[in-house]
Amino acid sequence: MNRTHPQNVDAASLGSTKSFFAAKRGCCKNGSMCIPCTRRCICVFAIALLITGVIAVIIALVVTVGIPRSKPGDLPNSLPGYLIFYCGNPRLWIYADKRCDGINDCGDCSDETGTWASCPPCGPHWWRCTMVVFHAYCACIPRSLCRDGVQHCSDWSDEYVCSR
Repeated sequence: MNRTHPQNVDAASLGSTKSFFAAKRGCCKNGSMCIPCTRRCICVFAIALLITGVIAVIIALVVTVGIPRSKPGDLPNSLPGYLIFYCGNPRLWIYADKRCDGINDCGDCSDETGTWASCPPCGPHWWRCTMVVFHAYCACIPRSLCRDGVQHCSDWSDEYVCSR
């Protein structure tokens, strides 16, 4: 044996056909496969246990803290101002081409009747009136709904005055 580089040599294994892995197999107490290093071997079991522990910690953090979610209001801030329209409720927005289209996209009709909407008067295929209930339409209804037996306008003008 060399004092500066001690070697653990089994005299019985000299000249044998055993592989290096087989000769080093005895360093793990539970008999699992070992990966040889310079002077010691590390058990695959210990590496697997370490990786499993790290994964368990990551999963515990995700469950405890949660995955961060993007805010629903992030999109309008990244778009040019002329592409979006903010509804009466400033947390809600629609694309600008949905403004003044005759349909209640904001839910409170601010995209059809609000001061910011600045919608032109109803076109020839629409009837302007004050709605009974703001459902799909706000300030104008399609003339196809005139005289259909259902009150859409608060003054019943859709049933008695409007014509298709």
